[in-house]
Amino acid sequence: MTDVRKETDSLGEVSVPADKLWGAQTQRSLEHFSIGKDLMPREMITAYATLKKACANANHAGKRLDDTAHKLILETCDEILAGQHHDMFPLHVWMTGSGTQFNMNVNEVISNRCCQLAGTPLGSKKPVHPNDHVNMSQSSNDSFPSTMYIAAAVNTKERLLPSLKALHDAIDAKAKEWASIVKIGRTHMQDATPITLGQEWSGYAGMLADNIERIEDALKGVYRLALGGTAVGTGINAAPGFAEEAAAEIAKLTGLPFVTAPNKFTVQGAHDALVQLSGAFRTLAVSLYKIGNDIRLMSCGPRAGFAELHIPENEPGSSIMPGKVNPTQAEALTMIAVQVMANDVAVGFGGASGYLEMNVYKPLMIYNVAHSITLMTDGCANFRRFLVEGTQPNLKKIKEYVDRSLMLVTALAPVIGYDKASKIAHYAIDHDLTLKEAALKLEYVSEAEFDKVVDPSKMVHPYVATE
Repeated sequence: MTDVRKETDSLGEVSVPADKLWGAQTQRSLEHFSIGKDLMPREMITAYATLKKACANANHAGKRLDDTAHKLILETCDEILAGQHHDMFPLHVWMTGSGTQFNMNVNEVISNRCCQLAGTPLGSKKPVHPNDHVNMSQSSNDSFPSTMYIAAAVNTKERLLPSLKALHDAIDAKAKEWASIVKIGRTHMQDATPITLGQEWSGYAGMLADNIERIEDALKGVYRLALGGTAVGTGINAAPGFAEEAAAEIAKLTGLPFVTAPNKFTVQGAHDALVQLSGAFRTLAVSLYKIGNDIRLMSCGPRAGFAELHIPENEPGSSIMPGKVNPTQAEALTMIAVQVMANDVAVGFGGASGYLEMNVYKPLMIYNVAHSITLMTDGCANFRRFLVEGTQPNLKKIKEYVDRSLMLVTALAPVIGYDKASKIAHYAIDHDLTLKEAALKLEYVSEAEFDKVVDPSKMVHPYVATE
């Protein structure tokens, strides 16, 4: 058997593996909530270390935490922030809805690491007690939601938004590069009037720019922290001014504009800001789904599809069909989008499930929000690197479609009327003629007039032909 030591909590004695830094409450959670393989998001570990460091600073400044405990807590938090001890946070997502056991996991690990640094026995809770010192001025009910918000905001700002902006910039660069390539537009999956390839891709860039704006706007609510509300929002056992001081410390440590929430009952009874942020992620997922599918359509072929785009050949596409190449990056991105939309459903249900003074679906909510951030961060980066940057237009195929398009007849409508223009299009279809051949056959316009009016390059801007 693994060597064990005895740790205690309010319910009594618990055997804990001797080489682990966690304590009794963490061990109880491992025994009672060994559900599935989903661990608490790793982002919550560093977010909690940030929060505990900020609280220690605020309590020390208020002369509530002595110099020794303050120094040891800070040293341990810095170790965690540097990536150490992460294997000491083994708890599963599917636990108490308040996240209390994860908060205690953090408190116990910090306390026991402080014991190691001070040369006292693990589990002695001296010189740093997990509740009295590490959890000073806090409750799980305000620290866990605050940590959720820190993790969501930091990872959105430091990971998702840079990846999204890089994808936007890559698409925008293609839009500018292809500004003069006239292609046929499509509506209802049928031929429509001309558009430039650059205009088409500028639409994608615009969608992503709008999503960046939506996400930044949603973060405003996430910057309002519950910390200082303690058990039910009243602030019992938190000194006056602690909430403001701790939020200022978190803002300093993260470089983000965190503040104490003006109404703690709002942010502890519900987590609507996280629901709104997840909703912004859902909107981004919808946009990515459309972009991925559009590019998949435009690149389909190479000989029996649209084939307007040459996409990078990253890997063989079939185990049986030699030479086949598939739009795998588009497939991955659209699958990610579907998962993010599903995650948002879970976050919405979780957010709606706050009873009285506390929401009890916290681990579910942050698990799905963190999952969405990671998926879209990596998905946007891969889609940019392995598809967008290497995609090139198939100029021959694009020109062929424009030349054969019947919807160019739209430009003739102001000159000869809608009915005659329609007859030209139908005559061309029925007799397998080009648009020009049909127009001349019906004698609705002269060749010179047709050539002057039906000019695809004119039709990609506001344009009304005259006789």
